[in-house]
Amino acid sequence: MVYKEILPLKNDLYHLFISTGWNEEYRLSGERIYKALGNNWFCISAFYNNELVGFGRVVSDGVLHAMIYDLITLPEFQKSGIGSTILKTLVQKCVQCNIPDIQLFCASGKRMFYEKRGFVARSEDGPGMQYQIKTNQNK
Repeated sequence: MVYKEILPLKNDLYHLFISTGWNEEYRLSGERIYKALGNNWFCISAFYNNELVGFGRVVSDGVLHAMIYDLITLPEFQKSGIGSTILKTLVQKCVQCNIPDIQLFCASGKRMFYEKRGFVARSEDGPGMQYQIKTNQNK
């Protein structure tokens, strides 16, 4: 396994992203996914035999807040330590830059994965919230 601090090629990133099933909701083109995932403060990609098998990114102001997004591992490579290594690398980068607030939203069924790695759920009186705009512009 080779880990690189690079944004992978557009087609490789699109293939990895659609493997999550998330694009069933978003319905974004490969170009839009690449633009979205390319807008980051830091990213790490995992390659096995030159194939992109994992990716993660941080969006941050570089000082106070960091948000981990899109921690993805191809389904056939899950439970092999790739996601853990990517997450550890993302957190370490934030720690190296003295960013005190590192957050994330975990996918359904993934809470234990993050809790085992030091993340804690927010209290019920301070839940994460979102406002989502539904448009035809996503394509």
